[in-house]
Parts: sequence; C-alpha cells; structure tokens
Amino acid sequence: MVKLAPFIAMAFTLMALPAQAQDKVTFGTNWLAQGEHGGFYQALADGTYARYGLDVTIRQGGPQSPNRALLTAGQIDFYMGGPSTAIDAVKEGVPTLTLAAIFQKDPQVMLAHPEAGFETLGDLARASQIFMGRDGFLTYFEWMKANFEGFSDEQFRPYTFNPAPFLADPQSAQQGFLTSEPFAIAQQAGFEPTVFLLDDYGYKAYSTTIVAMRPYVEANRDLVQRFIDASIIGWYNYLYADNSGANALIKADNPEMTDAQLAYSRDKMVEYGIVDSGDALTQGIGCMTDANWADFYQRMVSVKRFEPGIDIAQAYDASYVCKGVGLDPASR
Repeated sequence: MVKLAPFIAMAFTLMALPAQAQDKVTFGTNWLAQGEHGGFYQALADGTYARYGLDVTIRQGGPQSPNRALLTAGQIDFYMGGPSTAIDAVKEGVPTLTLAAIFQKDPQVMLAHPEAGFETLGDLARASQIFMGRDGFLTYFEWMKANFEGFSDEQFRPYTFNPAPFLADPQSAQQGFLTSEPFAIAQQAGFEPTVFLLDDYGYKAYSTTIVAMRPYVEANRDLVQRFIDASIIGWYNYLYADNSGANALIKADNPEMTDAQLAYSRDKMVEYGIVDSGDALTQGIGCMTDANWADFYQRMVSVKRFEPGIDIAQAYDASYVCKGVGLDPASR
C-alpha cells in the first residue's frame, strides 16, 4: 500500500492539471456543405484536428457567402479557393497564399443531352446555348474558344444553379461539377447527361485549395502546418475509410444534402482521381508544384485571362505539402 501511494498522488496531480488548450481555427468553404468538402468535415468528425491540437470551426459558404472577404479582413483563418483568384490577388496586391491543392484535377464538366449527339467537348460548338457562370466564361470558356473551332460568346447564358433552362432545350449545354450536377439532373429529369470532364481535354487546374493571408501564415507557421497535415489525413479517411461521421456533419450544416448525393460525390472523386492522382500519388494529397502553377498561368495568358509578367510565385507556397503525409495508412 505504501508503494502505491506515490503513484496515486501522481494520478491526482495529473487529473488536476488543466487540459492543454487547442488553437482555434476557422475555415471558410466556398459553397454549401457537400461531399466535395468531405475531408475537412472528416478531420473534424473523427478527431484528427483535435489530435493535431486544433479546435476547428467550418463556416460553410453559399451563393451570398462573404467568406473570401472575411479572410482578407482577418475574420477567418483559412479559405477554400482556386488558382485564378490566387493570381488575381497578386495583381490586386492582396497578400493571400495558396498552401495546398486538395483537388489535383478541377472537377469542372460540361453537360449535354444524350440525344443531342455531342460526342466530344468540341462538338458543343454546335450547342444552341451554353449555361455557365461568369468565372467559367472568363476562364475555361476562353480556353475552349482558343482550342476548339466554332465556340462564340453568343452561346453564353448565365447559369443560376437551376438546371431548368438546360433541361428545356435539348440542344443546349451546361456547366457543372463531375461530382454534383450529373447526379442531380439524373434525379430530376430521369436521364443521364453526357459528361465532358475538361481535364480530359487538357484543361489542367488545381481546385479546392487551402488559402490564408500571408501575415497570418508567417506568424503561425506551426499551426498552419498542423492544419494542412490534419486536413490531408481527413481527406484520405473520407475517401477510403468510414466517412459516416463526416457526412452527418455535412447534412447538419446543409439539410438538403442526401446520402445518395454524398455517396455519388465520393465515388466520382475516387473513380476519376480528382483528389488522389498526379503528384499526390507519390507525394501525398494536397501536393502542388511550380511546374503546374506555371502551366496553368501560361494557358490563361494565352487566352488573355491574365497578362504576362505577373509574379505568380507570390500566389502560393508549396513548402507545406508534398511531404508524403497520410500516404502510409498506419499514420492516419
């Protein structure tokens, strides 16, 4: 009994110590909660963020979301961005940094009616009208015009995230995400649309990036590394393990999301290597390279989306990724 006393005293001392405080982090997404955000919700649901000493709040985006403005104002810590906005920020003198590219492939697709007879992306030059957002009109549609004959600005119609105009015109085309709109159209209209993944035709771009303000990164390098590493592990677990906890959180934030849509999104991300392909296969999810950034920039210069001479090295910092985090299943 005497021999156990010191251990009992130590146990009471440890119980009396306060729990180590976790760093509070807010991450803003670019749209309503969905499967395309799954890895971040997974890291929250399965405790990965907590194990990395982080108390993370995910602030979902939406049609009128101010999340990007909140990032620049210092009201949130990380934001889900893309390469075009990152280069725009350099032009505008806004000190954002892209730190990881979760999607190695942009899941952007064009959709058509199967009876229209469009067999390749270039065939959409015959479409009566093409529904797309303004960002698409300024980026990949310019690329489509430069690489395929027959596309014209007169085909452009604003896409309002309502497929009704597309469904009403069998000769039209519509933008979408590989992981979302094809499923929604099949559910609503009862047919499988013809899908053209722009990546398959040479439109290479990172997507679903992790962005922060440069001063924040410089002041919190350890925290930034922990957030990126934990998010990467979250993505491996969302794609390849039990993701039910993450899906429950997604549906809590976005009650209109369904289990069927979530399953479809994950299946398409895995099938097409949206997250886990290219450099990510050998260097880990989130990997970015100078070569891929330069290639994207030069393609956008060629279609006059950007002017030559922008120092795109100011747009990103790849030192936090390509370290093989999560490649070993035992490390997750």
